[in-house]
Amino acid sequence: MTFQELQPQISSIITDNQKNRDEKLLAVCKLLNENVEYYNWVGFYFANHDAKTLHLGPYVGAETDHTVIPFGKGICGQVAESNANFVVPDVKAQDNYIACSLTVKSEIVVPLFVNGVNIGQIDIDSHVIDPFTEADERFLEFVNQEVAKLF
Repeated sequence: MTFQELQPQISSIITDNQKNRDEKLLAVCKLLNENVEYYNWVGFYFANHDAKTLHLGPYVGAETDHTVIPFGKGICGQVAESNANFVVPDVKAQDNYIACSLTVKSEIVVPLFVNGVNIGQIDIDSHVIDPFTEADERFLEFVNQEVAKLF
């Protein structure tokens, strides 16, 4: 399924009045994981700005020990500070990377803004080296614009 075909489905999940916020976030994760072949782990992290930590929200994929990530640590922690997308074509080439699994080869993290504040991010791991393109970035920015409506 193309990103263009997925967009209305994302919007439909976000506006579903039968689900609470976490159920909607989980449904978004499932939709992406099941329909984008190289999205092998899809999840959300949310910021606690007072503690300067990220906290794992709904996700789909292998279990992770990384339920709390300090700002600045790993790819997610760097995005919490930079407020910018971060694409890692090959995690082995990245110095400040927190290994989740030996199967993870690449990662993309896109910040989630609500009223101009970075409240979290969508994090996607892939078992493929260098699969993410600018199209992934634009699509995930769209996903986060829709998700921001929940806050």
